[in-house]
Amino acid sequence: MSKESIYGGWSPDVIKKFKSWQLRTIVVSMIGYAIYYFLRKNFSVAMPGLTAQYGISNTSFGIIIGVSSLIYGFSRFANGFIVDRWSSRVIMALGLLLCAACNLAFGFGVNVSSWVTGVDAGPDFLNLLILTMGVTIVFNQYFQGMGYPPCARILPSWIHPSELATKMSIWNTSHSIGAGAAVFFCGLIMTNMGSDMSGDPAIINTIAHNLGLDPSKADNMKQIMQYAQHWDAWRWCFWIPAILGILGALWLFVGLRDDPRSVGLPELPATNTGKKSDDKVSRSKFLKAMVWTNRWIWTLCFANIFVYVMRMGILDWGPKFLTEARHMSLALAAISVTIFEVLAIVGTIAAGWCTDHIFKGKAHRMCLVCMVGAVTFLSLFIFLPDLPFAVSIAILSGAGFFIYGPQALIGIASANQATKEASATANGLAGIFGYVGSFVSAIAVGIVADAFGWNMVFYLFIAVGIIGALTFVTMWNAPRDGYERSQKFYAAAESDIEDKAAELNR
Repeated sequence: MSKESIYGGWSPDVIKKFKSWQLRTIVVSMIGYAIYYFLRKNFSVAMPGLTAQYGISNTSFGIIIGVSSLIYGFSRFANGFIVDRWSSRVIMALGLLLCAACNLAFGFGVNVSSWVTGVDAGPDFLNLLILTMGVTIVFNQYFQGMGYPPCARILPSWIHPSELATKMSIWNTSHSIGAGAAVFFCGLIMTNMGSDMSGDPAIINTIAHNLGLDPSKADNMKQIMQYAQHWDAWRWCFWIPAILGILGALWLFVGLRDDPRSVGLPELPATNTGKKSDDKVSRSKFLKAMVWTNRWIWTLCFANIFVYVMRMGILDWGPKFLTEARHMSLALAAISVTIFEVLAIVGTIAAGWCTDHIFKGKAHRMCLVCMVGAVTFLSLFIFLPDLPFAVSIAILSGAGFFIYGPQALIGIASANQATKEASATANGLAGIFGYVGSFVSAIAVGIVADAFGWNMVFYLFIAVGIIGALTFVTMWNAPRDGYERSQKFYAAAESDIEDKAAELNR
């Protein structure tokens, strides 16, 4: 589609102003959402330090991650309704500010537990610490759910459907930028900050006991010492991102605008839902037609479960898997997951470009290709464990290249299928299903890793990926977007109103 047809004969001055605001909207929201992820994925890097210092198990972490994932999914769903009615930029800025407050509080969880129990060790202290951290993470996850729905509402208003996959895929790299930055910088924090307690035998014994390592072995002692030399470093994995979150909230509030009309610009052609200013059709009926009874929305939701089991499983547990199963140092594991995220950025952009230029905007078709690719690379990673380190990480990063495509494209497809008028609600619904998958992943990975080892975890990911690919097969013939469906809905509703008015006038 030519640029002229995209902008429907607008004057050059209007096009220039629109494109300037479009770029500003993408950049501001992209950086803002990356900061959201920075305040969310810092937890995965802090987990090994928390285990070493307090003996928190994989199962406990799994429960915390799983419950908070459900809360996040619910929050995205609830905020989808709110965003479709209120100011998106205000909600997004407020959510990031509240996430910063939660991260500050998390760093003081130990102090709260010590103050309440009167001790700084033992079962009572540990149980309260886990509860305190869990509650703080749950609140953080709820406020995290105020990040994506505003973007799902704002971006389709600024980007034409024929370009949405490409440009929103570039925007979706904010997930990987934020997560990768969190892993990288928090990895630096964990290996450069904290107190050096390596000369304290009691600390050495505590770490050895918590990690289940025999300190008489050289390799084990090396691993123990990296935690002893940076005691309490995990706190700064929350305090430093919190400061960034406060600045990010201000950035979003000043930089964003909800839609083109808010700055005196016309709405994009081809995004006309058929709704008129004096329409008497209730919003609930529109949502029923475009979301609740839309088979393609429900198929995307179902597929999102399997995408998130794979994606969040690797992202949340990557550092722990690489340190415990592949015996990497914490710094090397952090670098490896960062490389995974970098490849995910490239893969996300490639998936968006291929969607628009090869599959003509039909994101669900590209999702199928991505799922097949992710399953292939995960299989190579787990079934060929003895490959050189660099090759093994390259293969794992190949899985990242493919798995982030569907994560981005499901949101894009949902926005297109529901139209810009219901995009936040549709994405909120898809988010619930995605984070049900994240919940299943968190609980299952923690339990399976403790009971059967890490290899079994990857067998689970591979099976889930195959089921996800088969789900995308079922919607191969779905249309690109739902604007034709929306126009038919409003036309039918208008006709029904006229018929009822004619009956009353007889």
